[in-house]
Amino acid sequence: MVKVEEEMRRIIEKGLAFVGTADRNGRPNIAPKGSMGLENEETFVFAEGGGKKTLQNLKENPEVTVAYVDREKVEGYQFKGKAEIIEQGSLYDKFAKIAEERGRQKPIAVVKIKIEEIYSLKPGPMAGERIA
Repeated sequence: MVKVEEEMRRIIEKGLAFVGTADRNGRPNIAPKGSMGLENEETFVFAEGGGKKTLQNLKENPEVTVAYVDREKVEGYQFKGKAEIIEQGSLYDKFAKIAEERGRQKPIAVVKIKIEEIYSLKPGPMAGERIA
């Protein structure tokens, strides 16, 4: 079972997530996601407000990667997994309420990512090494 460790959590909590997706033809896209967070030590979640390329790609191809980097410490992690698009239910309602409280419009969807693999983004001998 792949789990986020404390060192990874520290970077996740203070960093900005970049989400990489690809359409059905393999054409890549990367986008920052400020609402990204951990639902638990095995799952990311974020609100998709724009519904443009990221959401369209995930509808065509659920394979996704999430990257976080601590620029000061020059270390980071890449998390790979499969996305699930949620357009209703308790998790969606939770994110819709947060958006409303912040004066933003409701998300189009909430994306839940089950983490399947973790890789180091630290330069040097650990670069690209699979951790979990």
